[in-house]
Amino acid sequence: MTGLDRRPAAATDATLPRGPLAGFAAGSLGMGVWVTVPGLLLLYFLTDVLAVDPWLAGIALLLPKVADVVLHPWVGHRADVEQTRRGDRRRLLLVGCALPLAFAALFAVPGGLTGAPAAAWVAVFFVVGNLLFAAYQVPYLATPADLRIGYDERTRLMAFRMVVLTLGILVSGLLAPLLTGGDTATRSGYQRMGLVLAVGMLVAMLVGVAGISRLRGSAADPTPAGHGGWRALRTALRDRQFRWLVAAYLAMSTTTHLVLAGVPYYAEYELRATGLTTVLVAAFVAPALLVTPAWLMVARRVGKQRALLGAQGAFALGSLVLAVGRPAGLPVLIGAVAVLGVAFAGMQLLPFSMLPDVIRAAPATTGAGTYTGVWTATEATGAALGPYAYALCLTVGGFVASTAGESPVQPDAALTAVRYGFGLLPAVAMLAAVLLQRRYTLDVTARTTS
Repeated sequence: MTGLDRRPAAATDATLPRGPLAGFAAGSLGMGVWVTVPGLLLLYFLTDVLAVDPWLAGIALLLPKVADVVLHPWVGHRADVEQTRRGDRRRLLLVGCALPLAFAALFAVPGGLTGAPAAAWVAVFFVVGNLLFAAYQVPYLATPADLRIGYDERTRLMAFRMVVLTLGILVSGLLAPLLTGGDTATRSGYQRMGLVLAVGMLVAMLVGVAGISRLRGSAADPTPAGHGGWRALRTALRDRQFRWLVAAYLAMSTTTHLVLAGVPYYAEYELRATGLTTVLVAAFVAPALLVTPAWLMVARRVGKQRALLGAQGAFALGSLVLAVGRPAGLPVLIGAVAVLGVAFAGMQLLPFSMLPDVIRAAPATTGAGTYTGVWTATEATGAALGPYAYALCLTVGGFVASTAGESPVQPDAALTAVRYGFGLLPAVAMLAAVLLQRRYTLDVTARTTS
């Protein structure tokens, strides 16, 4: 690890045109659906529609993500092989465009399945979907490192991506609960939701593939790409800067997915209004559409590292307010969720723009796909650990699972678990992210040498 960009300085000053940038960012619209909807609804779908006990539901969502720890680095290796042999990663991206099929199947559980068989169905298609998501996401996120752009232009590229990703998260987060039937969600409603959103995913992901091709045509880096394989993977894991950045991102990903998984429960059992699920999702996601440009300016002024630490601290404070629950008042609670949303925007933009900084400072023999494969495996792990942690809270509290239309009386301990799992636990997890993030020291060097 040299701490210096491995290319000549003159090769890092390209400015990307807006058209290809927008096309590239469009791919995140489809990815946003996969990132959001399973995290938002799948745990609730299992426990309150398919009568799966919380502990089993948590395992059904955790085990497929554990497989990602192996699958994503392997996909990263394949992405580097494609880059070396063909000069691009387009073929792998097109394979990933089959993701909408797995997404639709995830919620199309046959009518006769409940309990453990239903959990098995969901787990199988979750594994398939995660593999296809990796096939798209890994080469997609390797794009910034494949281009001859510098420190600030990488942030600008990811800011475009963040705005569109946020739009995908917002639209899918608002539409998904409505398409399922809202307060009267049914199996057929979940199937309808899966089909409708799958069509939108496919269109967006194909546009993203075309956008990547245009970006590569305007600013492709002529420097030969690094190679993948186990040697490259070991090099990436030994990279001190990468280890601290990815460890902090694991804590951030776990926390944000925990919050998403807890939204339906917090709305129904703490706020006593299932319809507020949509309001809370909007309050969490919508601010990112407005503040992403502000995070871009802050990062240019103080650097990505300092800006990210500020976002993490704000998220922890907002979470503590949510732990208070109803006594704080609905406007205060919605405002706290909005603070989380502002922080979430920074925690999406900044780490993803720091990742190519790390890649560009790495030994030239290490491929970008290897780094992004480990990164997306970490993200997937956080996406599993978050809902699993919340499911454990529910289990400890004695939460009673049910099928659609049933309304069992929950014990007081379960209601307490709903509140503390949504507020106190995320604050503790985000504090861990702050402590880990402080160990990352590449930012000053990357900023002054790009």
